[in-house]
Amino acid sequence: MTDAAGTRSVLLVESEEASRNRASTVLGRAGLGVAAVGDGKRGLQEFFERRPDLVIIETSVPKIDGWTMLARIRELSQTPVMLFSSRGGELDKVRGLRAGADDYVVKPFGSQELLARAEALLRRGSHSADQVRSSAIRDELVEIDFARHAVTVCGAAVELTPTEFRLLSAFARNPHQVLDARRLLELAWGDPLAGSTDQVKLYVSYLRRKLRGAAGVEPISTVRGFGYRYDPN
Repeated sequence: MTDAAGTRSVLLVESEEASRNRASTVLGRAGLGVAAVGDGKRGLQEFFERRPDLVIIETSVPKIDGWTMLARIRELSQTPVMLFSSRGGELDKVRGLRAGADDYVVKPFGSQELLARAEALLRRGSHSADQVRSSAIRDELVEIDFARHAVTVCGAAVELTPTEFRLLSAFARNPHQVLDARRLLELAWGDPLAGSTDQVKLYVSYLRRKLRGAAGVEPISTVRGFGYRYDPN
């Protein structure tokens, strides 16, 4: 939770003491308030007590692992979550993103990379908070309620991950416009350098599948060589 002085808070859950101390130092020097713990049970306790602006979790922490932590956080909150792990296979990354992580970082990584990714997620979280203060978006196809973090498609409720929710919001705010991958990274991820074209492509495919399943239509079209366009009608 951002404090009265405006300091943004980070919860770091990492079992390796040296790595935990190094990351805490890097984030603290950047002006962030850091709470660092060594296991998932303590991590969840700290999360519910502190309500941080960002959570960074090592997937193999003891007592309650990072995957379980992520699932429990996502049951109640859309707080940005970064997972990091020594497992860098594509399936591991996809598992993390599908489970609701906002970023997945492979160990080892540099201090400046960690800081840049953390700051990007914090910017994204601030952008999401601004969206919550608006009421809703409605068009011929969808209704997006930011206060309740709820989406209906043709009147039927549809469950979206946090990233899918932000992506649909970006499209719905810019109907009939061609948005390239960098623009979508800026709108939905909070930073045009926060991800890759492949990451955008992956999430667009997830979102298309859910919209198609709910409405039986394909409102997001690919404009070859340029990007994607959302046409609700």
